Amino acid sequence: MGQTFHFSTHRQRWQTQPKFLKVGVAYLLWCLSFVGFCGLQRFYVGQPMIGFLYLITFGFCGIGQFIDLFLIPGMVDHRNTYLRGRYLTAWEQADLNPATPMHRLLQVAKEHGGVLSAAQAALYTHFDAQTVEELLFEAQRLGYATVFNDPETGAVRYRFDV
Repeated sequence: MGQTFHFSTHRQRWQTQPKFLKVGVAYLLWCLSFVGFCGLQRFYVGQPMIGFLYLITFGFCGIGQFIDLFLIPGMVDHRNTYLRGRYLTAWEQADLNPATPMHRLLQVAKEHGGVLSAAQAALYTHFDAQTVEELLFEAQRLGYATVFNDPETGAVRYRFDV
């Protein structure tokens, strides 16, 4: 009939493309301290409290601003690392910790075309039925999987966003 749009799929694709910060932009914001706007680089790298302190104290009388001249690359890198970790897809998060049961379930789903029944999940992962049920529920809650009925058999299936 038509193509089905899954919000969770759209959300995960969006999450894998965060806007990373650029060192050059941070330095441009730092340069605005010459006209009295100190601390904007701190707002940019996700440190609004320190940015506000810099703003009302003129960058701690210029000393903080001068120190930031050398710290900016590290602050931008730290913020980008945080953003990268926050917006990883389910598959990438599971790959970071391969010992988790969720990782095994996601790997099995990926190996079998992204669609599994609860019985198939138990068979392929070698987990007991209760563990599989909990994992499938958690996968739904996190948006990794959606539940649907197989049109031919009516069986309950889980479609993983692979």
